[in-house]
Amino acid sequence: MSGLITLLDFAGYVALLLWGVHMVQTGVQRAFGAALGAALGRALGTRLRAFAAGLGITAALQSSTATGLMITGFAAGGVVSLVPALAAMLGANVGTTLIVQLLSFDLTSLAPILILAGVWMFRRYPPGRTRDLGRVFIGLGLLLLSLHQLVELFQPFQTAPMLGMILDALSTQPVAAVLLSAAFTWAAHSSVAVVVLVMSLATHHMVAPHVAFALVLGANLGTAINPMIEGVTGDDPAARRLPLGNLLTRVIGVLAGLILLPYLQPLMSDLANDPARAVANFHTLFNAVIALVFLPILTPYAALLTRWLPKRADPNDPSRPQYLDEWAHDVPAVALGNAAREGLRMADMLQTLLLYARAGFKRDNRHRMVQARQLDTALDKLENAITTYLATLDQENMTREDLQRLDDILAFISNVGHAGDLAHHGLLSHVAKLRKQGWTFSPEQRASLDETLGQLIANQRTAAALFVNDDLRQARSLAGEKARFRTIETTAADTHLQKIKAGEVDAAEVGALYLDILRDMKGINSHLVGAAAYPLLARHGELLPSRLREAGN
Repeated sequence: MSGLITLLDFAGYVALLLWGVHMVQTGVQRAFGAALGAALGRALGTRLRAFAAGLGITAALQSSTATGLMITGFAAGGVVSLVPALAAMLGANVGTTLIVQLLSFDLTSLAPILILAGVWMFRRYPPGRTRDLGRVFIGLGLLLLSLHQLVELFQPFQTAPMLGMILDALSTQPVAAVLLSAAFTWAAHSSVAVVVLVMSLATHHMVAPHVAFALVLGANLGTAINPMIEGVTGDDPAARRLPLGNLLTRVIGVLAGLILLPYLQPLMSDLANDPARAVANFHTLFNAVIALVFLPILTPYAALLTRWLPKRADPNDPSRPQYLDEWAHDVPAVALGNAAREGLRMADMLQTLLLYARAGFKRDNRHRMVQARQLDTALDKLENAITTYLATLDQENMTREDLQRLDDILAFISNVGHAGDLAHHGLLSHVAKLRKQGWTFSPEQRASLDETLGQLIANQRTAAALFVNDDLRQARSLAGEKARFRTIETTAADTHLQKIKAGEVDAAEVGALYLDILRDMKGINSHLVGAAAYPLLARHGELLPSRLREAGN
């Protein structure tokens, strides 16, 4: 019975260790995620700057997975090439070793103070940066407390015969130790927690130094498996270049480490007499050497990965989300950025539908109707996918700015989706009816339609730009377009009525179709205003909130 209780104690303290690491990671991500992501994006220019940025940001986040999500997002969007992205991942792997170095010292006495300060900040302040920092302090305190309890728990295990047999078996099987540690790291999703656990084992001399180093090698391998298996969405091989490149550097490093393990043990012992410090130093040395070896050869290495995993173009399935990475849920800034990029894809599809309609009024383009139908379906699917993605985010601890951005994205994709429906079921249906009936518009009507559609396409581009840059002057200008389109419709309706009064009965049906087209264009323009201009004007106090509900009218 006592053995079962001890086992439960061990499992509970390991769970507490993992939860402490998780709280530190998510707290820093929520407090500084947007700023760190922007800093990383600016730094991904050269490999050295990218390496330094990956190291620094991961040292703050204490999660190479979170940094990898940001880097993968930039790479997928074409913002950064593969070489600096790989360099940033090398830096991220070095950055994760810094907290291990810190925890190799006995800081247990700080745990109660950190937890007390963290709970006070978390309970005292509303959702925001201060509350997120309280979460970080609580996580650090729990991490230190769990580490101390594990050290105490391992004390009686030194004489346990069963554990001794397992560890003796691992002492002669370093490969098995690597694989066991890699599996545990993959399950725990935290190399920091596993390396800290190995430090606890080494402190009580429960594992020989070479076994501890083999377990550290496995932790470094396991943390690269997670993104490869679970962090890649879609079936485009190009999306796997970065996680595969990172995994291969780990595999090569682990193989080299296993070969050199007998020679590394005396070196680590000379650097530090404390077993925990030796484990931390080996962890840092491993990642630093990997970075030094691969940084100079990243260009041919990236070329090799590109040759192995060529980009697969899939123009026939535009409805497949490209940026909605499920692993970004713990980083609201990254997740919102992913959703915004999918929203811009929707805006591009709407523009294509408008271009099809404009061409259809000039010439027969029935061959485009299949693509138009696919785009309309893709818009509906993407809107649902983005909405579902945003709905699953943890809004409780989002900042005020994050919540505002979430509302803006929802307003944008909803209005763009409705505009797409009007473009396909309205404008393009009118084009088909015009061709089917054999009707033609007058030269004045054709010129007016072309000019109005040209302005509508320009407004679509303005709305997409506003969604990104928040230009108040452009927002006022786009909002003013509603009056312009309303005037165009009113003028056309008066002209049509005058023709009917003059007895031009033959022009009645064509004129009615012409008015329907103008009304649909006015509706599309209203949705564009509601997508980007009205939310920005409302934030600056230039629009009553009730007007937001009237955006589509």
